[in-house]
Amino acid sequence: MREVSQPTREAIRLVDVLRALGDPVRLELVQRLDRTGPDNCSAAGEELDVHQTTLSHHYRVLREAGVTWTTIEGRTRLVRVRRDDLDDLFPGLLDSVLAGARRARPAVDR
Repeated sequence: MREVSQPTREAIRLVDVLRALGDPVRLELVQRLDRTGPDNCSAAGEELDVHQTTLSHHYRVLREAGVTWTTIEGRTRLVRVRRDDLDDLFPGLLDSVLAGARRARPAVDR
């Protein structure tokens, strides 16, 4: 198992996290990952009706901002929310953002 380039816990900055979560598609991806746990990168594209290259871009932005952690296993990329890191660095932020997103537009279980 190998990992792709992503920021260390200490390098995660609030402004980058907020910028990444400010996009509706990325916010939906984080909501989905938070509900379901680690997931295959390509699985969400079909459910969200997003082209694979666009989805890859969104996952990259989330990873580079420190919102998600990506692990490569063979040809599969597994993505998970860095909840522990984000909760330690910015207590309550992720819960608040996800709760606000649910109130604004309830997530549909797919």
